[in-house]
Amino acid sequence: MKIIELHESVTASNDRDADTLREEMRRKGTLLINLMSSPGSGKTTLLSRTIRDLSGNARGFAGNRAAEDGLKTAVLEADIDSDVDARQIDRLGAKAIQVHTDGMCHMDAGMTASGLDEMGYEGIDLAFLENVGNLICPAEFDTGAGRNVMILSVPEGDDKPLKYPLMFQSSDALVISKIDALPYFDFDMDACVRRVKALHPAIRIFPVSAKTGEGMEAWEEWLRSALCDWRSES
Repeated sequence: MKIIELHESVTASNDRDADTLREEMRRKGTLLINLMSSPGSGKTTLLSRTIRDLSGNARGFAGNRAAEDGLKTAVLEADIDSDVDARQIDRLGAKAIQVHTDGMCHMDAGMTASGLDEMGYEGIDLAFLENVGNLICPAEFDTGAGRNVMILSVPEGDDKPLKYPLMFQSSDALVISKIDALPYFDFDMDACVRRVKALHPAIRIFPVSAKTGEGMEAWEEWLRSALCDWRSES
């Protein structure tokens, strides 16, 4: 597993870099999913289960069918330091690379393109960018992803849409993770959904538990549909 050090892009226009990366990935038929969340939301756990299911290797997980058409996946793990998450993904057999952001609290398009080039994504169906964990900076920078996804865990509380509106407004889908913990936390699912929809009426919302498998099938079907839509747009 490779680890690379990345620095903030110094190009004049991040938006231009992002559009260029999107067009390149369209031509290659790879959909980049930008995963954003706070630390501890369960990004890596959700991603691990998703990769196993989509590849058709769902052994060890109860309550969810394996993918009928195994997809090839890759993961760009972005952290300020460490390689813990990338090693976990690497053990699943997915292509993975760890990038260090030199203290930056987000990935931008130039950094993402550099990481993808180092990793190589020829023949990859879905590439996941696990962005640096926080609810502010990642929402402000276009990474060149085809779809943006936010993860909100039940222990974080249902008030986050009120505190971090841009994150919800800039996401195509919201995964509400750790729903198996609902009995133990004061989390109002209806209030959360209502607040999110007020910010972004078209957003797709997927309450899931990567531990039990509840809700995973709908989330994974959305990923497959997003990939089909992406390729039809090219």
